[in-house]
Amino acid sequence: MINLKTAVNYFSPFEKLLWLSSAVLIVISFCIFDRGSISTPIASLIGVTSLIFSAKGNPIGQLLMIIFSVFYGIISLGCAYYGEVATYLGMTAPMALFALISWLKNPFEGRRSEVKVGSISRKEVVFMLLLSAVVTAVFYFILDAFGTANMLPSTLSVTTSFIAVYLTFRRNPFFALAYAANDIVLIILWTMAALKNISYLSVVICFIVFLINDLYGFVSWLRMGKRQNGNVTA
Repeated sequence: MINLKTAVNYFSPFEKLLWLSSAVLIVISFCIFDRGSISTPIASLIGVTSLIFSAKGNPIGQLLMIIFSVFYGIISLGCAYYGEVATYLGMTAPMALFALISWLKNPFEGRRSEVKVGSISRKEVVFMLLLSAVVTAVFYFILDAFGTANMLPSTLSVTTSFIAVYLTFRRNPFFALAYAANDIVLIILWTMAALKNISYLSVVICFIVFLINDLYGFVSWLRMGKRQNGNVTA
């Protein structure tokens, strides 16, 4: 992994701008709509930093994702979104740990700062989808038992989250696209919460920022895969 002192040179001008504008938007939205729980902007800043490192294929991104999951689980608990609590603390955080180990074990050409891009077969895609259906069904009954608010988007969040963490573990570029799909679900979910409490609008903005970063991460991984396969020179 890279030394944080060299991070300024590590990221491209666009990546620096993306992170800075994301961070500024997160802080401004907190100051306008929340100003209550400091855990919200802290979680959001950790999350967006995780995404910019993950976009580079750097294991630091997965380490930060574990920390973000803990913060986000606490925030979700306050809104009775038990699905998000169970998903991020019981699934995303542990899977991010496995992904961290996987990324550290599969560096590209021995460089710990960049993971080797992986791929999965069609059979594994089918297995992943079947497994995600089973996980979703199990979580549905758990969420229902806990009286989770907004069951449909909460359950759909489990599905998209599981696919995202599975693909992350397998080092597949489509993990970022799966996270983008999850971001859309969470934007809807937290918009529902914001209709009752405007302070949650800062969380909505957070996931809009995450969506932009995840889409960039997908593009970045596609380029990284081509470069690693020798299809491009840089």
